[in-house]
Amino acid sequence: MHKILIVEDDPQISSLLQSYLEKYGYQGVVVSNFDQVLGTFQEVKPDLVILDVNLPRFDGFYWCRQIRTQSTCPILFVSARDDKMDQVIALQNGADDYITKPFHPEVLLAKVESNLRRAYGLYAVAQKTHSITVSGLTLYPDTMELVFYDKQVEMSHKEAALLELLMTYPKQVVGRVHLLEALWDDYQYVGENTLNVYVTRVRKKLAELGLEDIIETVRGAGYRLHLTEEEEQ
Repeated sequence: MHKILIVEDDPQISSLLQSYLEKYGYQGVVVSNFDQVLGTFQEVKPDLVILDVNLPRFDGFYWCRQIRTQSTCPILFVSARDDKMDQVIALQNGADDYITKPFHPEVLLAKVESNLRRAYGLYAVAQKTHSITVSGLTLYPDTMELVFYDKQVEMSHKEAALLELLMTYPKQVVGRVHLLEALWDDYQYVGENTLNVYVTRVRKKLAELGLEDIIETVRGAGYRLHLTEEEEQ
């Protein structure tokens, strides 16, 4: 049974979320002390976090960053704030998905199942059997580690999945629709800026390894991984 941590300060909404998730076989744990969200996370060790933006004392963006220092588990924002910039900020701070209130319970459940499946399901299990290397750059999808010679960075599930697709077809253009379909089962609900945000995040991880500008944007088509001759040496 997957454990889901619910960080929502409206008791009526948190209760409804808990009841709905438990109806479909999940264990929902509601945070009661909003000064100790990270402590509760460490105690519960959830498989997924549902996080509101507007919270007492510190907002959801803050707690998302704190959780990301401890774990790469999926984080799903559920918030009444529907501004596109809020969604971008959430993704930039480490979130995996964003749903605006009011929402259909079926959509929430689909998002939860999709993120859990990609993090822990058959797709994730399959990734444990291999790594992928392109010109000295090695990605380990199971541990979400990216290595370039003597340097290493950690990635989120979706960051690793995105880069794996680009590394599978090096120097070839991977279409935006292909990437969206691979990263989100219900990608029709994903905002147009979401993929851009993840590409930016992957570029930052590559830059930490000293690999600048190796993901090229091909206008009207998609993205391409391209290592220069100097980088390939």
